[in-house]
Amino acid sequence: MSRHRKAERGAALLVAMVVLTLVGTLAAGMVWQQARAIEVESAERTRAQAAWILTGALNLGRVLLRVDARRPGVDDLTEVWATQLEEASLSSLLAQDRNNNVEGAPEAFLRGRIRDVQERYNLRNLVDPATNKVVEAELAVLMRLCETAAAAPETAQALASGLQAALQAEKPGEGEVDAAAALLPQSVDQLVWLGLDADTVKRLSPYVEILPEPTPLNVNTASAEVIAGVVAGLDLGSAKRIVNRRPFKALQDLRGDIQGEGALDPKRLSVNSNYFEISGRLRMEGRVLEERMLVKRANRQVLPQARWRQSLQPGQE
Repeated sequence: MSRHRKAERGAALLVAMVVLTLVGTLAAGMVWQQARAIEVESAERTRAQAAWILTGALNLGRVLLRVDARRPGVDDLTEVWATQLEEASLSSLLAQDRNNNVEGAPEAFLRGRIRDVQERYNLRNLVDPATNKVVEAELAVLMRLCETAAAAPETAQALASGLQAALQAEKPGEGEVDAAAALLPQSVDQLVWLGLDADTVKRLSPYVEILPEPTPLNVNTASAEVIAGVVAGLDLGSAKRIVNRRPFKALQDLRGDIQGEGALDPKRLSVNSNYFEISGRLRMEGRVLEERMLVKRANRQVLPQARWRQSLQPGQE
């Protein structure tokens, strides 16, 4: 009888241990799920906050460009829009007391800039939009820029041919279309679609841009290397003297520096711009988000053309 009772007590203890183990496991699972849900909610809240802040920063950039449009005629690097916002704490911008952050919100750091994209050579100038043929004079410009960028000699022709095929593919029903043609790039980093390797794209990026339509080069914002590449017969030293003398109020002010028939063609050179890139970079809770917007300014309106967003590693430029 004593052995039977001991067996019953042993079985009861074993059942109790199994139940406790099961309850503990379920409780741990519930706690993990709750913690996971909190992490997901926190990440989603951070993502939404970052999106709101970056959208606000880009809209502020559009306002600055709209205000600048009240004085049409010239765009140069001395204007307010060209001043870069260095990384600053949002709490220091919104409150004198650094600790006076709304409801203990996470510390966030914002930087932003507006860049005149017509400071670089527009690759859309390579192909005549009416005939879809490569313009030889523009191909010569790209060849000079490829030489400056230390890119392979065949890069210019390959890029022009790829862009021509991509533009033709955008117009179905108008002549023969190459079925293997790449998609039309919307930004410089997408030039790899045309067969360029990443290193070549990186080399060319300081000198070229790709926009929705052909545009002139703004000599008030372009680098000496790009000006020398765009203007046939102009050496780098002369281009640097042009940079040192700007801003220019009118294209005719360059008559003494750039000579020759058609040298000051307003379709190729200008002292103002219509296309700009507004960018904002937010660092918050160990995450770095960057958003860029290509805009076109026309009739005092600043119209979005394209928008890109990417996550970066902290410290990545």
